[in-house]
This record gives sequence, structure tokens and C-alpha cells, in this order.
Amino acid sequence: MTAAPKPIAVLGSTGSIGRSTLKVVARFPDRFTVRALTAGRNVDRLAEQIDRFAPEVAVVIDRETRDALYTRLGSGGSTELLWGQAGYEAAARHPDVETVVTGIVGAAGLLPTLAAVDAGKDIALANKETLVMAGEIVMARARASGSAILPVDSEHSAIFQSIGRHPLNEVQRIYLTASGGPFRTKPRGEFAAITPREALAHPNWDMGRKITIDSATLMNKGLEFIEAKFLFDFATDAIEVVVHPQSIVHSMVAFVDGSIIAQLGVPDMQGPIAYALSYPQRLPLDLPLPDFADLARLTFEAPDMERFPCLRLALGACAGGGTLPAVLNAANEVAVYAFLEERIDFSGIPATIENALERHNPIGRPALEDILAADRWARDTAADFTLRRGGG
Repeated sequence: MTAAPKPIAVLGSTGSIGRSTLKVVARFPDRFTVRALTAGRNVDRLAEQIDRFAPEVAVVIDRETRDALYTRLGSGGSTELLWGQAGYEAAARHPDVETVVTGIVGAAGLLPTLAAVDAGKDIALANKETLVMAGEIVMARARASGSAILPVDSEHSAIFQSIGRHPLNEVQRIYLTASGGPFRTKPRGEFAAITPREALAHPNWDMGRKITIDSATLMNKGLEFIEAKFLFDFATDAIEVVVHPQSIVHSMVAFVDGSIIAQLGVPDMQGPIAYALSYPQRLPLDLPLPDFADLARLTFEAPDMERFPCLRLALGACAGGGTLPAVLNAANEVAVYAFLEERIDFSGIPATIENALERHNPIGRPALEDILAADRWARDTAADFTLRRGGG
């Protein structure tokens, strides 16, 4: 007997992860069906997705955007259109959905992901900020509801695949690989002159704007470090960041017997997305295999935390714990968008984050309300700092 297609919700469907997810769904219509889509303000792209996948529910950021979507779709559609936070959480809890792909960018993904977790949905987690901000709370709620959290980030998917069925007490260390971004060899003295266009030119991956800037500053690896701590319940001294410019080895796991297992593949997010959706099976994606002869060699090096202080700040926030990671994340979001809008220079990103961390009075074991309050405080603090630094 052929199993019915797995019903999924895609949160952040118009972004990079969402679009890659829908590519996988479109290739395997016998395996997956879309019940809910959520987006921000990209009405045209969401309308195209609604026409293609006919979800039961679609959600946008506000009432005005929903009205624009109504106009764009015309009459006769069967998709219910919702808006705002209540709409996002309703999509995440949709009663017919089995797996929720969380592709929303930034802290905005936390509450919808928690709604899905509390509803017992399996989570294909691409929104690393959920665990950065509230890792202990999210993982505890997942254990209580029976929600399985399957990683979509290529590095965490690689760790998940490499560990396999081995118990965690057999794992000695995990290695998170980083490409090093476009400025790996750029002299530190030239960082202040880096333009958004240069920072968005990632050498290996095709990603959204925010995560591409995070890759350029190495903040993305810092956020992934914190995510790995909670996702796999590892001590911070058992996690190591290694720069691997070719982005072929997506991460590695060292075991207590000295063996190291690595997961390799071309840089394409369809791989980890498909694995999270189809786990424990693998889908025939027909992605190209690495041409090892053409690559000639794979190289690894330690990250330079003096040239890339965002990584140092993230590791410090992880060690400090409590509300510090939420402050780190919020200040980083504000700083990244200020840089993209050319209101601060590239060096202003770590400066903004460090200022917020130094001024914050952390709460050691925060409730969700404490985390959300720290997030709001950090955004206000970072916005004020960027205004003053930019001369506004």
C-alpha cells in the first residue's frame, strides 16, 4: 500500500529555505503535500506559490498585505488568508500538518516554532534563532509534546547524519565547518570599507541576505555553535569551529575510539531539507557529486576571531548563557539590517553587538517572557547605538 503524501507547513515560504523546500515538494508530489504557507510582504511570490500548491491556509505579516494578497489572487480561491502573529501560530498548529518547516528568518521564528512544538508537530528546523534564544525551553517542550526536531542547517544535518544511531556518550567532539565567507583572506584594516554588495557575494552558498551577511561576519557560525549545544545537548568545550573554504565537508563528528565521521556533499540546501522531510529515508535528488579530482585538496584552518569578532562574541554569549544569546541575536539582527541599509559600516556590526552585551544585565535561567523582554531591550539598545555610530 502506498502511503499518503506527508502534509507539511512551510513557515517563511518566500525566502531561500522556503523556496528550496517547495522545490523538493514539487519534485515529490507523491511524498509531500502543502497545507500551510507563511510569508512576510512578498505578495507576488506567495501568490504564485498558492496557485502552485493550493494550501489550505496562507499567512502574511499584516492586514494590508493580506488585502493585497486577496486582490492579487482574485476570487474563487479556496485558501484561507490570515495575517499577523496569530495567523503564523495557527499555520504552525494546523491540525492536518505533520511536519513544519521553520524557514522564517530571525527571532520572528521563535513563537511560531514553539506553537508547532507544543502541538506535537515534527520540526524541520532552519530557524536557528529559535534555539539560540530559547534552547532550553524549546527542547524541554519538545520532549514533553513528543515533537521531533530535525535539523535543516547543513552543518547540523551533517552532525545528525554522522552521529546516526550512535549514543551521544560515544561522541567525543563535533566540528562545525565554516566557509570563512568572502573576506576570509581580506586584511582587517580594509573591513570598514566593505560594501553590502561585496558582503552579499558569498563564494559557495546561495542564501538569503541576512544569513549571507552573518556568514561574512562569521556570526552565522556563532549562532550555529549555540544551536548545536542545545540541539545535541553537547558541552561547549566539545564543539569546535573549523574553517573549510571549499564547503564540501559540512561537519564532522569525532567518537571516543578516535574515529571521525564526516558528511560531504555539494553546497545545496535541497539535500538537508529533503533529509529532514523524509527521515529516515533518503530521496533521489540527483544532485551532482563532488568532483574530488578537480577539487585536488580539501583544506581546514582555525577561525581568526580577531578579524571576525562576531564569532568570539557568540561563543562568549553561549558560555554566559541565560538571556545573553537572545541579546546577541537581537543586536546582530539590528546591526545587519543597518549595514545593509548603509547606515553603519561593516565593522559597526560587531561593535553594535558588543555594546549591547556589555550593557545587558543577564538573567541566568530565564522564562520565555524574560527572553522576549531581553530581545526587545537589545533591539532598542542596538538601534540607538547604530543611530549614534552612523551619525544620524
